[in-house]
Amino acid sequence: MSRTIAELAELVGGTVRGDGSLCIDSVATLAGAGEGQISFLANPRYRKQLDSSRASAVIIAPAEARNWDGNAIIVADPYLAYAKIATILSERTRHPSGIHPHASVNSAAEIHSSAYIGSHVVVEEGAVIGADACIGPGCVIGRHVEIGADSTLVANVTINEGCQLGERALIHPGVVIGSDGFGLANDEGRWVKVPQLGRVILGKDVEVGANTTIDRGAIEDTIIEDGVKLDNLIQVAHNVHIGENTAIAACTGIAGSTRIGKNCAIAGGVGILGHLEIVDGVTVTAMSLVTRSIKRPGVYSSGTPLEENRHWHRNYARFKQLDDMARRIKELEKIVAAKGS
Repeated sequence: MSRTIAELAELVGGTVRGDGSLCIDSVATLAGAGEGQISFLANPRYRKQLDSSRASAVIIAPAEARNWDGNAIIVADPYLAYAKIATILSERTRHPSGIHPHASVNSAAEIHSSAYIGSHVVVEEGAVIGADACIGPGCVIGRHVEIGADSTLVANVTINEGCQLGERALIHPGVVIGSDGFGLANDEGRWVKVPQLGRVILGKDVEVGANTTIDRGAIEDTIIEDGVKLDNLIQVAHNVHIGENTAIAACTGIAGSTRIGKNCAIAGGVGILGHLEIVDGVTVTAMSLVTRSIKRPGVYSSGTPLEENRHWHRNYARFKQLDDMARRIKELEKIVAAKGS
């Protein structure tokens, strides 16, 4: 869907410099852009690519505008503007409404007339699928599942019994929502399964990345609030509660009954232990291990950054000596203090 530069600028609250009537049909990188494409500069490391870029227009911040002589949309946050423009220019072609002949839909399911049900989809008894929802091929919609209007399940998604998805959910391939939580009781060395009786409730505008799993609650529900964005390969355990507009990157694992606040950013590979509470506005950097509740907003990190192997081995040997070194330092401090007195 092509738009003029002026139309795009208006949609993102930007200022046009140059020919606002020029049509743009797609986005591209500074290095790869050509005629009819728009690019952006959000990271100063790519500034050198401006001189040779063949983009028809660039989204750029006021402070960087002097480095580009061509058509521009000038905005305070080029990356945010790029995200909005890319969404506008790359709108997916919607499937027509209806049910594919190779789908299996229970007669007691409620499918809105404007929804699309793809090939080899299974929709079980009591499921409710809202207006303009798109259920892609190979999905399984369990009993009494509710899927909100304008939601998209791309392909091979499983939504288990009783779970609810709010409006405009975007669920990528391989996602499982409502799998059993890891609930076990030990009976003299033998593990006994604890029934998982809760549901998973997703709010509005939630996105779940490929092969992410969200477990149903043990008794109460697992809750994912409005606007949460989950990346690929994330494990959300039973009874976790994630506050609105929190974003969590790939390969993070969240153990049961942990509460994560609003507007948090959890980077990739983070491990979060169970029964913790993380307040609003927390950022946890990549590969961190969260072992205690976080009670104040801010940026938190753990772990040891990569270094040369020979340095790592030397430092590891010293790690094992830290306790002894601390005791020796304390004794030396006592001796110095005694001599000073």
